[in-house]
Amino acid sequence: MQQRFHFYYGWINVVVAAWTMVATLPGRTHGLGLITKPLLADLELSESAFAQINLWSCLLGALFALPMGWLIDRVGVRLAGTAVVGLLSASVFQLPKVDDGNELFLCLTLIRGFGQSALSVVSIAMISKWFRRGLAPAMGVYAVLLTFGFVFSVLGMGWAIDRYGWRQAWQLLGYGLLFLTPAVWLLVRSTPEELGVAPDPEPKQTHRRSKSDPGLADFTLLQALLTPAFWIIALATSAFNLVWSSITLFNEPILNELGFDQKAAVEMMAYLTGLGLISNLIAGKLATRKRIGILLGVALLALSFALVWFPSIRSPIQLRLYGAVMGFVGGIVTVVHFSVWGQFFGRAEIGRIQGVAQVLTVLASAIGPTCVAWFADQHHSHLPAYYGFALLTFFASMLSFLMPLPILSTQSPSTLR
Repeated sequence: MQQRFHFYYGWINVVVAAWTMVATLPGRTHGLGLITKPLLADLELSESAFAQINLWSCLLGALFALPMGWLIDRVGVRLAGTAVVGLLSASVFQLPKVDDGNELFLCLTLIRGFGQSALSVVSIAMISKWFRRGLAPAMGVYAVLLTFGFVFSVLGMGWAIDRYGWRQAWQLLGYGLLFLTPAVWLLVRSTPEELGVAPDPEPKQTHRRSKSDPGLADFTLLQALLTPAFWIIALATSAFNLVWSSITLFNEPILNELGFDQKAAVEMMAYLTGLGLISNLIAGKLATRKRIGILLGVALLALSFALVWFPSIRSPIQLRLYGAVMGFVGGIVTVVHFSVWGQFFGRAEIGRIQGVAQVLTVLASAIGPTCVAWFADQHHSHLPAYYGFALLTFFASMLSFLMPLPILSTQSPSTLR
């Protein structure tokens, strides 16, 4: 069926994709962090018990990304997205009803699985299925929309919790997801071919490059897994997620250890957000297929130096500069992570490929805070963990600089679903 619009319909997918990624808030650490204190008080759970529940629910929830990737490639992002948003909504409605740790574990596993894992894969695939050469700029715009969406959703949830309590606020979140479910079905289209158009319509460039550009190859999941590029990118982005989840979850106690108060913690997060927005746009322009390794290497190298420097920070100016560096790095890595899989491995099995990558990044996000907590228990300080993280990110940056581009020796046409 051919439909004509006065604009490229893929941009509608970009907007809805940002909307659906914001909807993963209840399955993310910073989303659950909004209700942790009143939740533990209601259920009479200790922080250590909740930490174990959170860890295992996150690890099990990561596995949801694997069948979701297969489902996206099989039935399309429209049907898969509608289904997973509906299931996430049902799971969110159950959380205010839990009475003990066992029920909490089951509920958090579903919320983590459908939210942080499955819906993240769906969201990125909504764009990857529509864009090829223009994937990086599209992901830059997506990342900017995403930042604003998360900021306003966190502020809105904070207001609702203060006014109505965590249980009613969480129910309101469920109603928001319930409203999003039919919106995904009505607005999303799985591929450009579904509307009778080609991805990234660039007539002049397409005639010159379409037959010779290896970036247009469609890899299978197995072919992607056999390339060094997949594992280098997976290691690099997972290393960043490991660090990021650690410093955001324990942001306030870590800064308290350096002598800063809650106001400084909030101010640093503002710098992270502001510089992240700027670097989202810059990375969206620069993150072409041939530049991704260099861009990622530079970002992780800057992150390594920032991590080594952080334990010696004492003044507010130094803290602001550190926050600016972290925000800038975060914006670059975010756009690279969103765009690289489609640019490197094509559209045919992008759901499966992103599903495996999502599992690795979620596992890293779960392990990072545990490492910081272990250092705090063993050394009575969070700061030694930063030196270990710096070594990890430095190693990942060197691999990124040396990363070869993935090229299929034999390219065969793939059938896009």
